[in-house]
Amino acid sequence: MSHANAASTPRARLRLARLIVDDGWPIARAAERYDVSWPTAKRWAERYRRHGRSGMADRSSRPHHSRSKTPQPIVRKIVHLRWKQRLGPVQIAGRLNMPASTVHAVLRRCRLNRLSHIDRATSEPIRRYEHDRPGAMLHVDVKKFGNIPDGGGWRYVGRAQGERNREATARRTGARNTRYEPRLGTAFVHTVVDDHSRIAYAEIHDDEKATTAIEVVTQVA
Repeated sequence: MSHANAASTPRARLRLARLIVDDGWPIARAAERYDVSWPTAKRWAERYRRHGRSGMADRSSRPHHSRSKTPQPIVRKIVHLRWKQRLGPVQIAGRLNMPASTVHAVLRRCRLNRLSHIDRATSEPIRRYEHDRPGAMLHVDVKKFGNIPDGGGWRYVGRAQGERNREATARRTGARNTRYEPRLGTAFVHTVVDDHSRIAYAEIHDDEKATTAIEVVTQVA
């Protein structure tokens, strides 16, 4: 809030209005004197004539009349067309003979403005479930990926360079099969997701045995 002696405070407005109403100054001259526009000076002068000193106080910027919300029967029609026929705001507005902006506002209030919020099979709003506290439920999964040789595999660097990279990696790790061919093996990514916070934790191991999975969960806990 500005201080009482600022340019457009009630005290300054009163001085401006008195120059026009009481002293007979032209509106343009008084506006120039207080460095405001001509319509502003006229408005404060009119308020002073009608309400006196009390008319110089700040007023609420809230409009005198506000639009009412869309009637519930119309809202139900909009929601029905969105759920059952997957129509957009423009199509729904055309069917109901109403502005598309109003339809979009209704869909946003109902959280139906995106079709991703609606289940494809049932056309019902998606209800996200979660446990009430962290650690109450943990989702555990294991994903297998083939190891990539040092320098990249053949899909990235070509067949010849890829074979050289496999051989160089085998020399470093010593991993070969019974025919002495390079064996890169598989990486097992153990992932744990907390149901409440959706925080994810992952570790990479050489197997997916029960003891390894238990160690990962124990590490998370």
